[in-house]
Amino acid sequence: MGEVKIIVDKRERNLDILEGLSGSGIMLSFAQLPVGDYVLSDRMCVERKTAHDLESSIINARLFDQVERLSGTYKKPILLIEGEESEFAMNPNVVLGAIISVYSDYNVQVLRARDTAETVSTLARLAEREQEERREPRMLGSKRALSNSQWQLLILSSIPGVGPKLARSLISHFKTVKNVVSAEPDELMKVNKIGGKKAEKIYEILNAKFVEE
Repeated sequence: MGEVKIIVDKRERNLDILEGLSGSGIMLSFAQLPVGDYVLSDRMCVERKTAHDLESSIINARLFDQVERLSGTYKKPILLIEGEESEFAMNPNVVLGAIISVYSDYNVQVLRARDTAETVSTLARLAEREQEERREPRMLGSKRALSNSQWQLLILSSIPGVGPKLARSLISHFKTVKNVVSAEPDELMKVNKIGGKKAEKIYEILNAKFVEE
């Protein structure tokens, strides 16, 4: 096997990871990747998120768009979560639910790393294993603008307790985001898997007056 290579998104700013990979003898090249942060072969790409990154992407629903695109582009997509459990501020059940959705709904493998050193080791070993089979890293995919339907799903998925599957059920039932916002709790309960408490919470969030904090 020749020199191991990794294509790194040029927006990567973590010098510890870059220096760690270079110090491991891995040849790095940089490009603006359409999806993911590290391309390890022609079929494997890794999206890396720290605990803070993961929580932010769950809140604004970017996580599910990112993993959907990752899964649609590479045959072996990976989400690498870096950080100890103590670094998460969000309710553990919310984080776990998101991770389960990433794997079960989008078929993206989820790996954990305690710190940047373990991230470096994981990326290096994955790249080595892939390239033992002469699989050179190859940048796939292209940037694309989100469609109206995708924006609608992102907006509804950002509501606590909704997520991508329920967002799709809501928009399928009500047809527009405006209709979801206008719906009373008893109307929301007509959608599968929305009970009384969840309907009240969705209604409350969508209709509460904004208060500057």
